Amino acid sequence: MKTLTFLCLTLGILLTQSSRLQAQTFSLEAIKSYPFPNELTSSATGSRIAWAFAEQGKRNVYVAEGPDFAPRKLTNYTNDDGQEITSLSVSDDGKWVVYVRGGDHGSNWDDELPVNTTSSPVSPKVQIWSVPFAGGEPKAIAEGDAPVISPKSDRIAFIKGGQVWISPTDGSSVAKALFNARGTNSSIQWSPDGSQLAFVCDRKDHSFVGVFTDETTPITWIAPSFSKDDAPSWSPDGKRIVFVRTPGSGGAPDSILVRRHRPWSIWTADVASGTATQIWQAPKTLAGSVPTTHGGFNLHWAAGDRIVYLSYEDGWPHLYSIAASGGTPLLLTNAPFMAEHITLSHDRKWLLFSGNTGPDKLDIDRRHVVRVPVDKAAMEVVTPGAGLEWMPVVTGDGATIAMISATAQRPPLPTVMAFTKGTPKVLAQNLIPTNFPQNQLVTPKQVVFKAPDGMTVHGQLFEPAGGASGKKPALIYVHGGPPRQMLLGWNYSDYYANSYALNQYLASQGFVVLSVNYRLGIGYGYNFHQPADGGALGASEYQDVKAAAIWLSEQAQVDPAKIGIYGGSYGGYLTALALARDSKLFAAGVDIHGVHDWSQQRGAGEASTGRFEKIPDLEVANKIVYQSSPISSISSWTSPVLIIHGDDDRNVRFNQSTDLVRRLEKRGVPMETLVIVDDTHHWMKHTNALKMGNATAEYFKRKLMKPKQ
Repeated sequence: MKTLTFLCLTLGILLTQSSRLQAQTFSLEAIKSYPFPNELTSSATGSRIAWAFAEQGKRNVYVAEGPDFAPRKLTNYTNDDGQEITSLSVSDDGKWVVYVRGGDHGSNWDDELPVNTTSSPVSPKVQIWSVPFAGGEPKAIAEGDAPVISPKSDRIAFIKGGQVWISPTDGSSVAKALFNARGTNSSIQWSPDGSQLAFVCDRKDHSFVGVFTDETTPITWIAPSFSKDDAPSWSPDGKRIVFVRTPGSGGAPDSILVRRHRPWSIWTADVASGTATQIWQAPKTLAGSVPTTHGGFNLHWAAGDRIVYLSYEDGWPHLYSIAASGGTPLLLTNAPFMAEHITLSHDRKWLLFSGNTGPDKLDIDRRHVVRVPVDKAAMEVVTPGAGLEWMPVVTGDGATIAMISATAQRPPLPTVMAFTKGTPKVLAQNLIPTNFPQNQLVTPKQVVFKAPDGMTVHGQLFEPAGGASGKKPALIYVHGGPPRQMLLGWNYSDYYANSYALNQYLASQGFVVLSVNYRLGIGYGYNFHQPADGGALGASEYQDVKAAAIWLSEQAQVDPAKIGIYGGSYGGYLTALALARDSKLFAAGVDIHGVHDWSQQRGAGEASTGRFEKIPDLEVANKIVYQSSPISSISSWTSPVLIIHGDDDRNVRFNQSTDLVRRLEKRGVPMETLVIVDDTHHWMKHTNALKMGNATAEYFKRKLMKPKQ
């Protein structure tokens, strides 16, 4: 009987382990089947919200309205054709939804040009569309970009060819040029009553803020100077404008290697006269420089005649408020965390944003919705807990906060909760496909370790659930950007949600995966985000990647001889640098659209300026740029690599990979390649993202795992 009992228990344990292994097995197609929401917005009146959903490459607009906020599909695009939806907005009266379809708006150049992922003989267009909130057939307004609906809800101003155009919101007549202003125009802002239009006119070495009234009235140029003016925002009464001023281009050539303050100041102006007054100037420190996190200055004219803005001056990207007449700024968010995805409520009384803060020490690697009044340092984390929440907006009636939320397992979905707080309501859960492996995903663990120079580095560890004992192959994942932060759950970026899904899939296949948040990234303060000797001028961040691999190699469950590395964009650069410098540590790698020669990607050095005056440290800087590039260490590169690149990449030039392939061929380095024709940096076509992910996983299985018997 004892023997039988033992055998039954043993069999039960084996069956349990077998079921766990089976339960954890899923395809990349299954985990990539989630709908991804973005572009969440609200109308200025009522309780109407809208967002875009990408469902396995099919991108559509959805809307909902309080009090029940039942999601409703507003458009019906049925193909995985790579046409993104951006600039989504709801008219102030709630009757119209406007959006742009096409382009690649996360790119570094040519974002307004069409994307043709299907290689169609007839190229798609980048077009502005409008559709009634109540439902109906979307109407193409015009080719163009950056649409802004008038407060009267009757007209749309937009940019086409660097000029400002206008169209009726309902598309009842043909769009036409509104005015012509020499230069490249952008940053359209309607006055509160819809009678005037502020804009930025970029004239290369300088830029102006202009105000257009009508076809017979000359444009008013606001305090024109030899500076670059930007980010205009109207006062509630429409009589004044606040804007940011930075120095114009020029001056004697200066050192490339010396870090210096990038000055900026805030000005207010009387629209009628065009005269302006400086009300605040940034501290002349490195941290006081022009902010480089999401939304930049995040400048708004708020209620109570307060100006709100973001500054990094105390070492963190924090929000400040100052009287429109000037004076001492009030720090609104006094805690060691970052604020991003910042919005002003429609009544201009509240700032809402995503912050990596909360009562849990793990919150530094999450996002939660935070709010603060514009005139008081009374910040409140609205959504504490183990989940993640971001991109909050307030409905026009002020009753509801809409956001996007996720967990480590559940993918991102639009969510609403009462402004007075309460239980959040997650929308559209029925759109998660039945084969999505939500209950089979692991919860990544926060890990913290030190780089050789003492820098504290965070990462997220994905460990296979269950499975056989013994040492396992492992992977380092390196994000791109580099101003990004991977989180303890699904990411708010579609690109990094894709990476999170791939990390989960790799863990399900038996790999231990460590996602490393290296310096130059966001979320850990100014010194981490803007370190000395980073990037093309020293690659100090590589210390963090190598330290992550060494930490991983010391873990009991990891086979130190089978550590691979992969990443895209800047992560591809660091992958190539790791393989070139430390092939003994990294057994294999997948380099996805990475930078390999900084001098070719960035034009570093500026040797051909044609000026008599020369940059004083040009020769030294060029040498450092070369030494910071993977091509400088090609002689020690021996580990096998898979190189992947889309040939319509508008963030990292395709020739970066063409050049590397030629160099590796000459040295006889084991190499495989995958070219994805006519797609961009962001895998606009869903099937191309799957192709990239499956190729990455299969490559590491072949290189780092023993073949199954």
